[in-house]
Amino acid sequence: MKCNEVRELMPELAAGLDAVTPEVNEHLETCTGCAGKMKEFRQTMALLDEWQVPEPSPYFDVRLRARLREETAKQPQGLWHWIRKPALAVSLAVLMVMSITLFRTDAGRNSTPEGPRALMVAEPGTAVGDLQALDKNNELYSDFELLDDLQVQKDVDANP
Repeated sequence: MKCNEVRELMPELAAGLDAVTPEVNEHLETCTGCAGKMKEFRQTMALLDEWQVPEPSPYFDVRLRARLREETAKQPQGLWHWIRKPALAVSLAVLMVMSITLFRTDAGRNSTPEGPRALMVAEPGTAVGDLQALDKNNELYSDFELLDDLQVQKDVDANP
């Protein structure tokens, strides 16, 4: 047996439970480290067997009941005590609704039917700028007949 396996069984062995096997006994006889630990466990268990639980004070129950009466007397009574808790919950709910409403109206100002409006304008010639131009002029670029007319006009101007 290995030391780790025996150390796991030591609390049961020290308590006198039936976990003793010939392998465990043999290991405890050959391993001085485990034998020392087992001796310490048995000493600890013997001390725990001798220990007596202290009795509570005879006035403990009387003092506890008096303290409970004092605490219940401190609690506010009346209508305001019951209204205050729901009022806090209602005010927090109103605050959340107002926050969400303001957030949505602010987001609505910064968007178009196609999606959020671009808040930055990129320089022309960059990839982002070209994509913004394509998005802005989508209808123009989707009509290819205009592009063909431009190409014909360019050919006429080049060959007079």
